[in-house]
Amino acid sequence: MSQRSLSLAVNGREYQLTSRLKLYQAPGPPPGGGDGAVTSSVAIVGLGYVGLPTAIALHGRCERIIGIDLSQQRLAQIAAGSADLTGPDQVELGAALADGSLELTADPTAVKAADAVIICVPTPVDGQYVPDLAALRGACASVAAHARPGQTVILTSTTYAGTTRELLAEPLRRRGLRVGTDVFVAFCPERIDPGNLDHLQRETPRVVGGITPACTERAAAVIGQLTDAVYLLSSPEAAEATKLYENIFRAVSLALANEFADACGALNLDPVEITLAAGTKPYGFLGALPGPGVGGHCIPCDPHYLLWQLSKQGQRSPLIEQTMKSISERPSRVAERAAEVLAAQGRTLTGAAVIVVGLHAGIWLGSLCCRHANTPVAKAAGVSRFRAFPTARASIHPRIVPNSPCKVASISPRFGPGRSVIFSTSARIASAASLRSSVVLSASVSRSTFFR
Repeated sequence: MSQRSLSLAVNGREYQLTSRLKLYQAPGPPPGGGDGAVTSSVAIVGLGYVGLPTAIALHGRCERIIGIDLSQQRLAQIAAGSADLTGPDQVELGAALADGSLELTADPTAVKAADAVIICVPTPVDGQYVPDLAALRGACASVAAHARPGQTVILTSTTYAGTTRELLAEPLRRRGLRVGTDVFVAFCPERIDPGNLDHLQRETPRVVGGITPACTERAAAVIGQLTDAVYLLSSPEAAEATKLYENIFRAVSLALANEFADACGALNLDPVEITLAAGTKPYGFLGALPGPGVGGHCIPCDPHYLLWQLSKQGQRSPLIEQTMKSISERPSRVAERAAEVLAAQGRTLTGAAVIVVGLHAGIWLGSLCCRHANTPVAKAAGVSRFRAFPTARASIHPRIVPNSPCKVASISPRFGPGRSVIFSTSARIASAASLRSSVVLSASVSRSTFFR
């Protein structure tokens, strides 16, 4: 398994388990030279926060990249070079557009021209936490309808176990294509941490599970263009469940961290200090820091895909159910804590103004695949969260530039000392905001104060 270690709290004996995983080994150069693992053309279906970085990562490794998205607005944004990307990705996007290797289209039939197709569409939940499969079903149906012999089709969208077989393999079989012989179908969960330069795609291992062993090998060769390590699983269902487990573990960890922070508050202890101290143990502990809630596209949504699938079989998962309940209630706790912090200084939320900053990531993802409502700061600022404080005013200020904190101090001069609470997930923003605010609620600077 190369030199990588497993992220498991198993008392340092991870090495005993590595034989259970098979690392993909790319075939050697074919006769006449060249790289046998190279795929000359790849179509990316869905150019959101997963699809666009995936397309960009293929630049220089794939001769032709076909980016497909039904949104003309999104295509225009990408073509203009104004898509929300990190600096290195922005440069790479410009280069891919300039040399013509990246083509943009809204035509779903364009998949026919590609050797491989990677599906990267959003999989949200609706207002009742039921999986919204519209985009996923539509994309899979379109790809299955236009796939041709010889292609490798890879689904990366987080979903319930069995999706790849149900929405891709079976429709292809109904068309008369033999999966594993004529076409090759697999699931490879995305592992993109948007905007985080510490976790680059090339350095992040991936897992692949195909309908047949041949499907797994073909898909691994394609994904191998994106990362240095690809692990082969027994089936697409195993790969689908892997992604759900990853995100459910994160959800449980965050819910526990928040609950433990409340316990520390009751004991007048600093939860961050204790979490960091526990993290010095080299085995048996995988911790998380408390925060205002759980936001983004993945963690608030993905566990519901498993709960939904289990409920259809008459099964329950009480721990996961309680975790998601705790996560959904956390923003209310933020609103309550705002009142407590003010009360400690002899003030109330009556007549107070609450500025919510640090929503930039939510807006960024919202433009691509998820809703602002998935971000905890948006929920905390929502009318329903401050219903008990009808005279408090909540103002969301999303477009704060992290490297320019002075902008916070000038955004709302009417929020003077003694009247306002500023909630932030950014240390730099919170520091600047304190210039004009009597109370700063920050998930990073004042975490110890806020969450106790």
